Amino acid sequence: MRDALGGIQSVLVLGGNSDIALATLKELAKERTRTAILAGRDLAKLDQAAEVLRDAGFTAVETVEFDAAATDTHEQIIDDIWAKHPDLDLALVAFGVLGTQVEFDEDPAKAAQAAIINYAGGVSSGLAVAKHLKAQGHGTLAVITSVAGERARADNFVYGSTKAGLDAFTQGLADRLVGSGANVMAIRPGFVRTSMTADMSDGPMATTADAVAKDIVAGLKSGAHTVWSPAKLRFVFAILKTLPRPIWRKVAAGR
Repeated sequence: MRDALGGIQSVLVLGGNSDIALATLKELAKERTRTAILAGRDLAKLDQAAEVLRDAGFTAVETVEFDAAATDTHEQIIDDIWAKHPDLDLALVAFGVLGTQVEFDEDPAKAAQAAIINYAGGVSSGLAVAKHLKAQGHGTLAVITSVAGERARADNFVYGSTKAGLDAFTQGLADRLVGSGANVMAIRPGFVRTSMTADMSDGPMATTADAVAKDIVAGLKSGAHTVWSPAKLRFVFAILKTLPRPIWRKVAAGR
C-alpha cells in the first residue's frame, strides 16, 4: 500500500530489462519506493538491473523468470508473485519487440510472434494483474503502449497495429475497473532513444528514457489515465488522426 504521503512503496515490472522501466524505477527511488520485482526472460540481465536499482536506493529487489510470449504461464507467475507480495502498489507492463516491416513482410510467422508478445502478452498479463489489484482495492497498472498505435504507418504497420490493440485494451480495462479502487494508466511515448532503437535514426520529437520516466511518475502522482511523452504529441496526433489517408501516407513517409 502507498505510504502515508501517497508514495508508491512497491513495484512489479513485467519486462524488467526495459530501459524506460529502469529509468522509471530510478525516478521512483527518489520518491521513497524501496521494493521492486523485476520479471523478464533474461535472468542474467535482470540481476544486473537489480544491482543498478540497489545502488539507486532500493532495499528489496527480486527477479522472476517471465516470458511475454508464453501467455499460458502469465496468470500463475503473477499469482505466485502476489502470494509472496500481497499488496503491490504498481505494476508496469514494459515488454515488447519492435522488429522491422521488411522482416515481417518476409516472415509472417515472425510478425505473428511480435503480435503475441506485444498484444496478447499484454492482455494475459494485464488481466492477471488487474484481478489482484481489484481484489486488494487499490494500486495501478501502467502499460507502455506507443504513439505508433495512434495511426499505423506503412513502414511499421505491424508494430503499430500491436500497439493500437494494446492501447485499446488498456483503455477498456481502465473503464472496466472504475469503482474498484484500482487504476489503469496508458503510457504513449513517441520515439525514445533506447537500446531497442539504437540502430535507428531519431524520429520526430525524439526523447529519452529518463524524460519518459519523469512523465510516467508525474502521471502516477496526478492519477492520469493517459500519459503522452513528450506531452505535445497529444496535440500533434489530434491533428494527424484527422488527415485524409492520401495526405497521411505522404506525411508518414516524410514527403
